[in-house]
Amino acid sequence: MTLTQQIITVGAVVLGTMITRFLPFFLFPAGKETPKYMQYLGRVLPFAVFGLLIVYCLRNVSIFTGSRGIPEMIAIAVVVALHLWRGQMLLSIAGGTVCYMLLVQLVF
Repeated sequence: MTLTQQIITVGAVVLGTMITRFLPFFLFPAGKETPKYMQYLGRVLPFAVFGLLIVYCLRNVSIFTGSRGIPEMIAIAVVVALHLWRGQMLLSIAGGTVCYMLLVQLVF
């Protein structure tokens, strides 16, 4: 890359970052009520993310070979238990990931 191309690339990245950071404050100012569709998305998207992660993580699991999906099912149980216990999505996902990685690396 030439110096000009590098400057243009950095400028485009900075502009994109600033637009995504500041645009919500312009679209939804503090004194104005949040639109109903945004409130709806705030309610349903966490569940959609969980569903997407489940499909993505289990797409290649075979119950007929290898560990037969046992580490995956244990990790799912840990995710559900953590989410019911604390109700925090990040903790649930991180806990399930750590559990799965430990099972795969140390047990299965």
